Amino acid sequence: MLPYVIANPGVGVQDLSERFGYRRKELIDDLNLVFLTGLPGYGPGDLIDATVEDDEVFVDTADYFARPLRLTPPEALMLLASGMALISAGQGPPALESAISKLSGVVAPDSGGGLVVDLKEPEFVDLLRDSVEAAQVVSLTYTAIGSGATTERDVEPWSVFSANGNWYLSAFCRTADAERVFRVDRIRAAAATAETFAPPDEPPPPEVRYTPAEEDVRTIIRLNPSAQWVAEYYPVEDLGDGKIRFSSGDPAVAARLLLRLGEDGELIDGPEVEQLVADYRTRIQARYARD
Repeated sequence: MLPYVIANPGVGVQDLSERFGYRRKELIDDLNLVFLTGLPGYGPGDLIDATVEDDEVFVDTADYFARPLRLTPPEALMLLASGMALISAGQGPPALESAISKLSGVVAPDSGGGLVVDLKEPEFVDLLRDSVEAAQVVSLTYTAIGSGATTERDVEPWSVFSANGNWYLSAFCRTADAERVFRVDRIRAAAATAETFAPPDEPPPPEVRYTPAEEDVRTIIRLNPSAQWVAEYYPVEDLGDGKIRFSSGDPAVAARLLLRLGEDGELIDGPEVEQLVADYRTRIQARYARD
């Protein structure tokens, strides 16, 4: 964010919030923290001065911002390996491939292709990737993470990608009649069928997200300001006034979240979850009394 503000002095708070995904209070807090950031010695030339005037942001850059960033050899190699890992996983856009090619020419100009980063692919990744290319319907036997239920379903695969150390399949599930993201290591069996389908012109981006199903349990929770991280960490519906609608295939997920929140979260609606929370609390209290 800071280089952007330095290049655009007087940029509005609203613009920064939208561009960098900030909430207003978080943005102001970070700008206040910037003043305490700098190099050892912490003289006026080593600190960064950020101010907000009439909802416009100004940053007085520290001296070291006047010089281009220089990576150490280990830092450059780490950056190169990370980029190559993304490309190996099939998630490297053309811009990244171009950047990695340039960086490789600087970091390892004489490697002759000796630097290789390859991610181990679990079973079914090749089959699923081929089905995406051929637009073939795939029959899956899948075990859900939340409920543990194993089901048979036909899907129209859109993309196969790696994220957070796992491989995923983004597809249209005919059983759910909606988009779903499947973890590949939860697929027990997969087979490409002879049936083809017409993929969407713009499928959803390959990313890990939860799409509520019709049969999911809906719970309304009011969050205190200190618990607003829930609305950012989980896929929820913001109802305003600090309230969210939390959807999950298993009511125990919402019940455990409420126990974790304590006084920072209040259950507004959700009888199934309310019963579970009461049961959990009784069991916890009994255990502490016994110990």
